[in-house]
Amino acid sequence: MDFRTLPNGPITLSNVTVPGCLLGREGDLIRTDISIVEGRIGPAQALAVDMQGAMVLPAFVDMHTHLDKGHIWGRAPNPDGTFAGALDTVRADSTAHWTAEDLHGRIGFSLRSAYAHGTRAIRTHLDSIPPQDDISWPVFREIRADWAGRITLQAACLIGCDKWTDDSGPFGHTADLVAATPGGVLGMVTYPMADLRERLRGFFRQAAARELDVDFHVDETMDPGVETLRDIAEIAQETGFERRIVVGHCCSLSTQEEARARDTLDLVAKAGIDVVSLPMCNLYLQDRAPRGTARTPRFRGITLVHEMRARGIRVCFASDNTRDPFYAYGDMDMLEVMREATRIGHLDHSRTDWAGAFSVTPAAICGFEPPDLSEGAPADLVICKARSWTELFARPQADRIVLRNGRQIDRTLPDYADLDDLMRT
Repeated sequence: MDFRTLPNGPITLSNVTVPGCLLGREGDLIRTDISIVEGRIGPAQALAVDMQGAMVLPAFVDMHTHLDKGHIWGRAPNPDGTFAGALDTVRADSTAHWTAEDLHGRIGFSLRSAYAHGTRAIRTHLDSIPPQDDISWPVFREIRADWAGRITLQAACLIGCDKWTDDSGPFGHTADLVAATPGGVLGMVTYPMADLRERLRGFFRQAAARELDVDFHVDETMDPGVETLRDIAEIAQETGFERRIVVGHCCSLSTQEEARARDTLDLVAKAGIDVVSLPMCNLYLQDRAPRGTARTPRFRGITLVHEMRARGIRVCFASDNTRDPFYAYGDMDMLEVMREATRIGHLDHSRTDWAGAFSVTPAAICGFEPPDLSEGAPADLVICKARSWTELFARPQADRIVLRNGRQIDRTLPDYADLDDLMRT
């Protein structure tokens, strides 16, 4: 139940709390008024509602998800919680179950959750090793059309760098599927290989020829010797690649010698690479001991977000996996991501503009319509009964109000029982 019901029609939400960075103003939290006219933010209206300091945020942008993997835990749990266990379990489940019907059901469930929580745009990675690419990409295009006007969707293909081929091989077909999908992004997982740099050159050539942005899963390990992020930054500059480059995870930076990590970040900044951190999934997987071992994890797995921001690198946070072998939890709730990222990454007592990393910054990186609180912008808002950061993050804000085009939406979450038929193996 929302904490209050707002009247329809032109209205002024008076006495609300807004992060100053989202209004282009100095300071942390600001008290102000926001008016809504015909679904957009507009001039002050005669009908005013005192919101008693409730916090207003623009609807969220979740730029790194795995909708195709989501909610398979019921039939494919991770046997030991490890990264290797997740890889093997997902591989087996996809081979056995990832039909068009299965994908439609699980992706739809995730999108219903995200919409109810207040997300307006999502980028998902799609496992694309043939023949899965010919199943998942047509399904994604159908879902993208079905959800138009509610959640804007993008997709990036996902293959390991060892599976990459030039256009004469299987990946050429996958790249064509991506290019035929509006907003498609070319994606790859990188890990050490003798010829990785040559593979990256070919990958960038393919993306440039198709005028596609690229999005990498990078160095998702606590091994300080894994440094494929350096390879990406150096090859991007060498080839003069001009499209957007995103890298996700970058966990090994957190275990490297300080001087080496900072030198890598200088390369990333020079190459104009954007970073997405996935703190919940990385905290779950990284530094996990084998099952039955009496050892507490030492490392958080979060990448060096503060050092990145200090260099002018754009940084944002996202959900990553949801109830699958890579992460047993989550609900496509960006407010949860915001709360946990703040705790895990010590975003508090830091900059006053981190709020943009969950809406404005990922929208700019992905090319989505920018979330905005200025006059003329769509009134796509998330309103929480919290007057300060400590009030916002102390509770899950289950009674939040979500407005889309100025109207309060039904925030009923889908029932997990809706997935029962898909969980039977």
